[in-house]
Amino acid sequence: MSLTAAALVPLPVVLPLVAAGLALALWRHPRAQRLITVAALALVLAASVGLLVAADSGPIVVDVGGWAAPVGIDLVADRLSSLMLVVSSFVMLCVLLYSLAQGVADGDEEAPVAIYHPTFMVLAAGVFNAFLSGDLFNLYVGFEIFLAASYVLLTLGGTGERIRAGSIYVVVALLSSIVFLVAIALTYAATGTVNLAQLSERYAEIDPGMALAIQLLLLLAFGIKAAIFPLSAWLPDSYPTAPAPVTAVFAGLLTKVGVYAIIRTQTLLFPEDSVVDDVLMWLALLTMVVGILGAVAQNDIKRLLSFTLVSHIGYMIFGIALASEPGMAAAIFYVVHHITVQTTLFLVVGLVERRGGSTSLDRLGGLAKLAPGLAILFFIPAMNLAGIPPLSGFLGKVGLLEEGVAQGTPLAWALVVGSVVTSLLTLYAIVKAWNKAFWQTAPVEIPADARLPRGMVGPATALVAFGLALTVVAGPLYSYTERAAATLLDGHTYVDAVFPGDSDRGQGESNEVATGETDTEPATTTGGGDG
Repeated sequence: MSLTAAALVPLPVVLPLVAAGLALALWRHPRAQRLITVAALALVLAASVGLLVAADSGPIVVDVGGWAAPVGIDLVADRLSSLMLVVSSFVMLCVLLYSLAQGVADGDEEAPVAIYHPTFMVLAAGVFNAFLSGDLFNLYVGFEIFLAASYVLLTLGGTGERIRAGSIYVVVALLSSIVFLVAIALTYAATGTVNLAQLSERYAEIDPGMALAIQLLLLLAFGIKAAIFPLSAWLPDSYPTAPAPVTAVFAGLLTKVGVYAIIRTQTLLFPEDSVVDDVLMWLALLTMVVGILGAVAQNDIKRLLSFTLVSHIGYMIFGIALASEPGMAAAIFYVVHHITVQTTLFLVVGLVERRGGSTSLDRLGGLAKLAPGLAILFFIPAMNLAGIPPLSGFLGKVGLLEEGVAQGTPLAWALVVGSVVTSLLTLYAIVKAWNKAFWQTAPVEIPADARLPRGMVGPATALVAFGLALTVVAGPLYSYTERAAATLLDGHTYVDAVFPGDSDRGQGESNEVATGETDTEPATTTGGGDG
């Protein structure tokens, strides 16, 4: 059982990379490309579900190439990373299917597919590698892999608007990468390692000023990627210009990789830092309020959703800043909810644009009558985003508000009030968009007989259903996030899985679990050794 679970850990990284190579080699055969990439993501989803079950018994560690930590690179699947793998692989599979149908419907399956498929697989590999990474430099590599792929996807088509938006995105991404690299260099200079488990013990031994500087640099790098205010100005201009599937992946998933990195480093490396937690609270409040005010002022659905994306990142940072098990559990639950709902909305908006010919609210109208099914597909995730009970968005927000009230500090109360105001303004912005796009009389004539491709509607419907399923299984899911939060805040669980039975973790002895010399829990068996 343990060896089987360990064998699953590298698959989310290896399978997309293999698929990318095959898709690139078969660039003249679009049907083969489609089959390979869809099959790869389906297998990743199956492997991720297996890891989700296995990791509930304890973190699963694989030493890449058989080199034990801290000399080698570790891939670690714990409750948090496994949950993120399941949600992200399902979302990416739905987006891929949607994009394939869009390409066929537009008659351009011969051209962009040759570039799109390998790049999409590289993006997936980078995201999954970031979730599984057990050391800081490999996390950086994961970021760089999916960022390099995102540059290509963002400018796909080569229009002037996309090139301009892509240029902004590239400059900002490179800036965050440089900051991240500087933080890694300082970390290695101060501690002599980049292994996360080892760093969790060594950070306490270095100069407090240096530790704080590294922490702030990491937060700056991840904050740019997560689009935390005031590091979020780039996002509303960059995302809306890309094709609908690309925008959906970027909005739903890429910012959450930054949030994931903040969760991982704050809980494992800097578990007790009230000063930084207070700073995160202020940033969470400003991210919520500024983001939603920007959304209210928008008259284009894509830009409106881009600003709500920024705003709702604030809820996740709120949960992290609470630095408690209930707060962290609510934050993880909200990350899962938001990945699903935000991706769904951008895919549905792609259908709105296709049916109505625009995403401008001044040019849309009457879609509820012309396309009632599309109206339902938009309404459900929109209400979920706004936090209407009993949907998953409401449950996640309630968890955050309850913990904020329980802590009872003036800053926590300010976040509680800000969260409620943000939720109400989100509802206002969404209802405004709904009224203009679906209820008002169309200012321009929209063809009454146009039909949406079933291949595009199907994946969007699947994501809507998945969002509803999060509400149905909210009890077990929330229990899982609570266990994930408990593991995160108890850093010993992670460290002991990476260095089982190793009393001197700083000298790089071989991992005893890899050689089978020590009795440990099956779930923490390390793969990649010689047995």
